[in-house]
Amino acid sequence: MVGIAAYMQPIQDLTIDDRVSRTQYQMVFESATSADLNAWIPKLMERLQQLPQLADVATDLAQQGLGAYLVVDRDTAARLGITSATIDSALYDAYGQRIVSTIFTQSNQYRVIMEASPSMQLSPESLYQIYVPAAGGGQVPLSAIAHLEKRAEPLLIDHLSQFSANTISFNVPRGGSLGNAVTAIRQAEADIGIPPSIVTSFQGAASAFERSLNNELFLIFASVVFMYIILGVLYESFIHPITILSTLPSAGVGALLALMLVGSDLDVIGVIGIILLIGIVKKNAIMMIDFALDAERNDGFAPREAIYQACLLRFRPILMTTMAALLGAVPLMVGTGTGSELRHPLGVTIVGGLILSQMLTLFTTPVIYLAFDRVAARFRAREAVHPIGAKEAAP
Repeated sequence: MVGIAAYMQPIQDLTIDDRVSRTQYQMVFESATSADLNAWIPKLMERLQQLPQLADVATDLAQQGLGAYLVVDRDTAARLGITSATIDSALYDAYGQRIVSTIFTQSNQYRVIMEASPSMQLSPESLYQIYVPAAGGGQVPLSAIAHLEKRAEPLLIDHLSQFSANTISFNVPRGGSLGNAVTAIRQAEADIGIPPSIVTSFQGAASAFERSLNNELFLIFASVVFMYIILGVLYESFIHPITILSTLPSAGVGALLALMLVGSDLDVIGVIGIILLIGIVKKNAIMMIDFALDAERNDGFAPREAIYQACLLRFRPILMTTMAALLGAVPLMVGTGTGSELRHPLGVTIVGGLILSQMLTLFTTPVIYLAFDRVAARFRAREAVHPIGAKEAAP
């Protein structure tokens, strides 16, 4: 039917979304006054609906509802001895859930609820048929002391942290990314100039994605530092851990190139794949460095001969372990079916990073190993000529 938009909502037992919306991702707007929300959300909606990074933009802001207000003439009511409490009690008797009696039977009990006739619930004008008791004991029609006013009111009044709040929800178009959508929304806010009195925040999956982006660089840096400390303790050296970690840039570049080749963006799953690569790729250098150091210390090999023999003897185990990890990630990359869009970036990053790192590791690791060995030899020679802490002899 023309003019009707349908939104499909998946029902999940476990979810990180704290509210139900028409589309998948939510952004909440808070303000101390609902007037600010009523004025700025339609402007932002118009802007967001024009962005190609978003799809199915919707909001729960609905200001075209109809509300009926009963305006009491307090002077007339006071002359008749009718109070606001009396009017409230009469309205509750007619349209509330007042329990007037309880009927007890041998096995059950039934509560008697007093209410107005269903025919008086069809329109707001039925309020005029209600009578309220006056001070003199008579009954006064409600129409004698009050009148109805119809106003436009919101269909839904939502709150977040005790403030008025409204939600804008959106989807990501096919082939798009949530990161581009979040960036486009923030830019749209700045373009239209939303005032500081309105606080905006993502909720649910979008909020989790935004938090993960803020921490991803710190997580990668922390993992590299942690591995450097472990390798430094293992080899009792400050230089050899750097040689081992030098294989990581090639893996990261390979993962990014693979994502670009298949047309995918670097999302949270891609970052997880890069972190996994950090643990997988460094084993190539560990195999070579460990053998070379053992050959130097126990067999008396020169550094050049030691690393050369390490490349020859460790080539097969390096290739076998790399192929095992690479072939294990291929199903993630080429798999289809339910949930494949979540596994696909993980497989692409692992496969791309392993291929490029395997191609470069056997060439770059020996070069870096020998370069750092020369640097260390120069420092040892300098210390031999000028020992640290040595004092010049007195003339």
